[in-house]
Amino acid sequence: MKIHEYQGKELFRKYGVATPRGVACFSVDEAVEAARNLGGGVWVVKAQIHAGGRGKGGGVKVAKSLDEVRAKATEILGMQLVTHQTGPEGQKVRRLLVEEGADIKKELYIGMVVDRGTQRVCLMASSEGGMDIEEVAEHTPEKIHKVFVDPGKGLTDAEATDVAKKIGVPEAALAQAKDLLKSLYKCFDETDASLAEINPLIYTGDNKVIALDAKFNFDDSALFRHPEIVAMRDLDEEDPAEVEASKFDLNYVQLEGNIGCLVNGAGLAMATMDIIKVYGGAPANFLDVGGGATTEKVTEAFKIMLKNPELQAILVNIFGGIMKCDVIATACVDAARQVQLKVPLIVRLEGTNVDLGKKILADSGLPIISANNMADAAQKVVAAAKGAN
Repeated sequence: MKIHEYQGKELFRKYGVATPRGVACFSVDEAVEAARNLGGGVWVVKAQIHAGGRGKGGGVKVAKSLDEVRAKATEILGMQLVTHQTGPEGQKVRRLLVEEGADIKKELYIGMVVDRGTQRVCLMASSEGGMDIEEVAEHTPEKIHKVFVDPGKGLTDAEATDVAKKIGVPEAALAQAKDLLKSLYKCFDETDASLAEINPLIYTGDNKVIALDAKFNFDDSALFRHPEIVAMRDLDEEDPAEVEASKFDLNYVQLEGNIGCLVNGAGLAMATMDIIKVYGGAPANFLDVGGGATTEKVTEAFKIMLKNPELQAILVNIFGGIMKCDVIATACVDAARQVQLKVPLIVRLEGTNVDLGKKILADSGLPIISANNMADAAQKVVAAAKGAN
């Protein structure tokens, strides 16, 4: 789950991470009123979408009068903002953040992620703030400094100070930078985040260290512990099909192909998509029904896939361990009847009660194509999709 910048900054302030003063706005009039209440003579009007690169796409503007705030807010609010993370279709801007201006002396980068290799939180820092960290890693990797945090100790004073020095924080701001980094780690840890990024972290002309941006991702599996974070979810920023799938505990991600995939288990789902590609096809989605697929879940899965106008065929690939093959076969038959399935359906079953499952499919009277193994299934679904074109 992702949240907006202004929401991330609310979390930052709760944990003692300094940010500019700002107000979230949903209309142009609110933006002007926010600037008036903030005071000063310079404001930044920022589009709020779940994507990076907003500034390059025209979604971040500086205003030096209330009239300019109105003009910039009018320009940004409602625009279809296209960045390198939104894709060519862009994302509609429905919210703004109006902030006080900042005296930027230097831009830095700070990020925290979970490193699977070390099974620790990795603090990444760079003197090259304001740039995509991927570009820094590719062209000047020596400018990225990493600390793998011992979960028993947390981020220590020495580690935080050392990183701050390496990225060029001046002596006068080192104490504040150390405290900010430790607060960021505490925030990351206590909210079950999977990513926390400040790009840029700035130090100002009066030697203050301030988070000028805030990007968060959270571990969906831990959200039950954080209802206050769940309340920040903005469904307008998510794919409608993925939102619908989440209501039925389906893990769904829409892709660009024309072959629907319904699989139990994320690993098998990835392998299924790979083998479809091997045989010349293109998966239309990732869809993991998990270990407890019911007729209702399979029916909803079919409905979600069928909303994709590019869909030409569906492959159901099930390994029956926890999920018994006869149960999934019955669910597939019932679901196909309920949705009056019009695209070819290829089913490959293996595991517990596989023979019974295959008999249920064969006796259904539906034009379901059975497959003997993954290669057979992939070849048949690719051929079916091509035949439907």
